Amino acid sequence: MTLQDKLLPTVDKRLAMVWRVGAGAGGIFLIVFGSLGLADHPGFLATHGDRIAGLSTNGALSILSIVAGAVLLLGAVVGGNFASNLNLVVGLLFVLSGFYGLAVLGRPEANILNFRMSNVLFAFLFGIVVTTFGMYGRVSSHLPHDNPFWRDRVSREEGLPSGAAKTFVKVVNPNPGRTHPVGH
Repeated sequence: MTLQDKLLPTVDKRLAMVWRVGAGAGGIFLIVFGSLGLADHPGFLATHGDRIAGLSTNGALSILSIVAGAVLLLGAVVGGNFASNLNLVVGLLFVLSGFYGLAVLGRPEANILNFRMSNVLFAFLFGIVVTTFGMYGRVSSHLPHDNPFWRDRVSREEGLPSGAAKTFVKVVNPNPGRTHPVGH
């Protein structure tokens, strides 16, 4: 038994497939984008260059895209909780890179990855999509009872002394007996 098996619940094949598809599709897109960017022979830190699929690129961004795509493909191959966690981390990094792009727009000396507004929007959108793939089936208040993450949450809850599960009780009438509204 590995450490990952002890820390994380076992996942069913449907959840693992969603995580793998998300990581694989994102990884393939990034590798293709990076490869097309390198084929254009841009300067490594150039602040000019052609647009690939509507996004500006340079050598550094192309290599970074290929590396990120390879990492996502690795997650798709490994699958399971690793793919889910990797999707979450990579998605968060893309959202952060969108903020980086916003910070350096209009400052060519600081814009070493040749970000334009289209790159910023892509980074935010791609980050949210990959993060959503990573959270799929893990984060919700209405997980089905056959979901391994729901079972793991329920098994960690402390039971009441009577053995009943924790519940939230809404108090409808806190004062038993007759109430006297103002004016009556």
